[in-house]
Amino acid sequence: MIITRWQAELTPSAQDLNRILLAEGVEPFEEVIEPGAELKDVRVPFDEIRIIAEGELLLDVAGNKLLLREGDRILIPANTRQTKRNQSQKNCICICGHKL
Repeated sequence: MIITRWQAELTPSAQDLNRILLAEGVEPFEEVIEPGAELKDVRVPFDEIRIIAEGELLLDVAGNKLLLREGDRILIPANTRQTKRNQSQKNCICICGHKL
């Protein structure tokens, strides 16, 4: 698992994040997690890149709890157990991609 925290004052737009992933050779897609929603014990068979475009996301990745905010990025290795929760009052919009 690799986490990159956004440090700049201005956060990138969803379009900027899509362009970043495309430049890395990854086909981006958007995932919206509604307030109060929780996706438990998800595993995917490929490395997952997730960047927060709007809102916040609480992740539990293999027992490690992390709060990601706008602009933060995480790379989750294939087949790693993860739970995603939006505990805020607004939608969390993530720009995601899968590395085979």
